Amino acid sequence: MARILVVDDEQDVLELIVKRLRADGHEVLAAGTGAEALEAVATHGLPEAAILDVDLPGMDGIELLHLLRRQRADLPAMFLTVLWDGTVVARVRDTGALYLRKPFTSESLRTALDMVLVPG
Repeated sequence: MARILVVDDEQDVLELIVKRLRADGHEVLAAGTGAEALEAVATHGLPEAAILDVDLPGMDGIELLHLLRRQRADLPAMFLTVLWDGTVVARVRDTGALYLRKPFTSESLRTALDMVLVPG
């Protein structure tokens, strides 16, 4: 299984994702902000993949992914978001990351993560 960084400022959503990923055997680094995520990575090392909310306090998830990719350019990632204006969609697409709309199901989360983790 993989070590996954999960960042979402909605505590209930964060806890739900962490619970589901751990139930599938993944190691999880969880954070509520981009700054917390960067601290977790500095302490525990880079994850094998990241699941990021777009709308975070301070830096958004897209900015966070750019910072993480300075350390690992090919870091697999996916975004979870309810924000779907044209600007956000374009910025997400520019990262090459997968995206999943909130709300999501356990199965859609698992399927999306499997796609992200496929070496390629």
